[in-house]
Amino acid sequence: MSGWGLGGWFGGGAAKKKEAPKNAILQLRGTLDMLTKREKHLQNQMDEEDAKARKFVSTNKAAAKAALRRKKQFEHSLEQTSAQIITIEREISSIETANINKETLDAMKNASNAMKTIHGGLTIDKVDATMEDLREQHAIGEEIAEALTQGAVGQAVDDDELEDELADLQQEELDNKMLRTGNVPVSDQISRLPNVAQGEVRGKAPVQEEDDEEEELKRLQAEMAM
Repeated sequence: MSGWGLGGWFGGGAAKKKEAPKNAILQLRGTLDMLTKREKHLQNQMDEEDAKARKFVSTNKAAAKAALRRKKQFEHSLEQTSAQIITIEREISSIETANINKETLDAMKNASNAMKTIHGGLTIDKVDATMEDLREQHAIGEEIAEALTQGAVGQAVDDDELEDELADLQQEELDNKMLRTGNVPVSDQISRLPNVAQGEVRGKAPVQEEDDEEEELKRLQAEMAM
C-alpha cells in the first residue's frame, strides 16, 4: 500500500512538472488578455478627457485643466500597462522557447538511448567475426558447387562432334593463311561459290578468252592498215 502511494506520489510529481510550462503559459496569457483590455479602457478614458479639455478650453479653463490632469494620470497608467504587456509577451515567448528546447533535448536523449539499445550488443570484434563467418560460408558454398560439377566434366565426348569441331578449326586455319598471304587458289575460290555461280564461272571463262583474242586481232589489223 505504501509502495503504491510512493509510486503515485512520484508519478504525480513528474506529471505536474511536465504540465508546469503549459500552466504557466496559460496563466500568462490570461494576464495578457486582462492587460490588453485595461490598455484599451485607459486609451478610451484618455480620449474622453482630451475631448473635455478641448470643449472647455475657451469657456472654462479650470474644467479644461482638470480634464488635462486626469488625462495625464490615465496616460501614466497606460504607459505602465503597455510595459507590463511587453513583459508578459516576452515571458510567454521565453517559456515557449525553453519548453521547445526541453522537448527537443528529450527527443535527442530518447534517440541516443535507442541507438545505444540497438548497438548495445554490437562491437567491432563481433562485426569482424560475423564478416569472417560469411566469407567462410561463401568459400564452402563454392567448394560444394565445384564438387557437384566434377562428375559432369569427365563425361565422354561424341566422336562426330570432335570431327566437326576439327573440320571447323582446319577451315579457320586455312582462312587465316589466305588472309595473311593474300593468295587464294582458284580452285578454292570456285569451291567456295554456290553451285550456280560455279557453273557460270566455268562456262564464261572460255568465252572471255575468245573475246580477248578477237580484240587483240582487231588491234593488230588496225596497226597494219596504218
